[in-house]
Amino acid sequence: MTLSNTDLPTPGEGDDCQVVREILDLVGDKWTLYIIATLRNGPVRFNELRRQIDGISQRMLTINLRGLERDGLVKRTLFPTIPPRVDYELTEVGRTLLAPVMALVTWANSNKENIQGARVRFDAS
Repeated sequence: MTLSNTDLPTPGEGDDCQVVREILDLVGDKWTLYIIATLRNGPVRFNELRRQIDGISQRMLTINLRGLERDGLVKRTLFPTIPPRVDYELTEVGRTLLAPVMALVTWANSNKENIQGARVRFDAS
């Protein structure tokens, strides 16, 4: 498959371009991809989400979830129990992000050995 410049979307100008960049920065963030992938099967409690995402701190998870909630990709539900229970789930818009995110995860899993080998060869030269 070959792409030409005419096949690629043209970034907007001014404010539109800034908004697109901000969205791409959000979904390109290291933790966002893990969060979206982890929420793919339905609502997950905060602590369970944290346990499932290896290496994420409580602070980073909170910051990323707030950003995803602000952008309408994740819904936060607070249950008035003792202790309070908080669930996170993808919104309808967030679910539309699943296909590209999971495609990227699948691609990374399929190509990890090739990439690791290329890194070793590059570092050795």
